[in-house]
Amino acid sequence: MKKFLIILFVFFSFEALSVEKKTTFNIDVFKKAQSDGKIVVVNSWNKFCGTCGRQTKVINEAKKEFPNIIFLSYEQTKNKEIAELLKIDYWATIVVYKNNKEIHREIGITTKEEIYSLINKGV
Repeated sequence: MKKFLIILFVFFSFEALSVEKKTTFNIDVFKKAQSDGKIVVVNSWNKFCGTCGRQTKVINEAKKEFPNIIFLSYEQTKNKEIAELLKIDYWATIVVYKNNKEIHREIGITTKEEIYSLINKGV
């Protein structure tokens, strides 16, 4: 059982590392999108977080399916000023903004259905 758990842990660790994650958050883009009334989805992640990796995979798919939505992403441990600005305390947090307001926030959701439902709350 112990070996199985170790293998499972290693598998999910590599899965988190295999997703391309990069910081795309830019305060000017964020403010402009909000002032223009656009929907903004912010993804907070950490390099070694398996949940973050699964969320990022779905977010990357959503970018293609929701071309009118601005998707911004940042690594929380390296960009604490962004986390403080947006009052995001946890990795694996997705926040949807519309018209200068936070519409919804979720921590740790990973399925495509859950994340798309969250995004659709802003549409």
